[in-house]
Amino acid sequence: MKLDDSGRRDAGGTSSVVGRLAPSPTGALHLGNVRTFMWAWLSARAQGGRVLMRIEDLETPRVKAGATEKMLDDLRWLGFDWDCEMVTQSHRGHYYENIFDRLDALNAIYPCVCTRGDMFAALQGAPHEGDHELRYPGTCRSVSIEKTRKICADTRRTPAWRLKTEPGIVEFDDLLFGTQRIDPNAEVGDFIIARAPDNPAYQLAVVADDIASGVTEVVRGDDLIPSTARQILLYRLLNETPPRHGHAPLIVGPDGKRLAKRHGDARIATFRARGVRDERVIGTLAKWSGLIDDNIASLRELVPLWSWKKVPRERVVLTPEKLAEFQNG
Repeated sequence: MKLDDSGRRDAGGTSSVVGRLAPSPTGALHLGNVRTFMWAWLSARAQGGRVLMRIEDLETPRVKAGATEKMLDDLRWLGFDWDCEMVTQSHRGHYYENIFDRLDALNAIYPCVCTRGDMFAALQGAPHEGDHELRYPGTCRSVSIEKTRKICADTRRTPAWRLKTEPGIVEFDDLLFGTQRIDPNAEVGDFIIARAPDNPAYQLAVVADDIASGVTEVVRGDDLIPSTARQILLYRLLNETPPRHGHAPLIVGPDGKRLAKRHGDARIATFRARGVRDERVIGTLAKWSGLIDDNIASLRELVPLWSWKKVPRERVVLTPEKLAEFQNG
């Protein structure tokens, strides 16, 4: 018997919940990362579930040397732990290739040689200000493999592989935001799932890894809500059951954008260097999450206090006043 939304255990008395932490070693661990990881860890532990660790290091140009070790050290200092051996995406090329082949056998993907400039030219109207991703109009969907190979040879382009999408709403229940209804075809069209059979893009890599690890609950930033609908399409094609999803509101700067240096130093390593206690960092984030009134707590102390009904849906704006809450050690 699966765990239901209330956190019940299966008939054998063992929790069937499997959550995960999935940091990317593209920079230093900061308050925004930790708050989302805290929600993921607490949600799984409060249900008696397991927490897995996965390093998402496929964005090779952005990966920083030594970042993985520093992130893991900061997480351990804050009280995080995880079960089973850590998984590193860059070591799993053969597994991704097998998943790619399954999609290819289903005729669900195709190679695309369009550049971003080609996509702009193919659109009838200019993209709106603030758009993060252009909707792909399907230019290469009907192009033969032979013609694609010729274009690649003539232009020295390497094709990307796109998933065929059809118009239709994907509906899922978010643990915090409730029912979500998204049409991936209308939003992004046929989206990229790989640069090569053994080099998946984000959407395919996380689905493949979560399936392999038996993940049943995914907690991540609310900016990834649109990605959940796309990933559900992949689960359906692979005949797998999607995990439950909960999306944590981001911590943003006063300008409403993701945390950056211009918003102040929110790195965990900086707090450690200043002598700030781990319980101060966790406690303050827990206070911002509606779990406690004080700002001193350990992760373990928060487990019995966790509830998706307590946490806010609003994003946290990191003002100088909020940063000052960490100055008292």
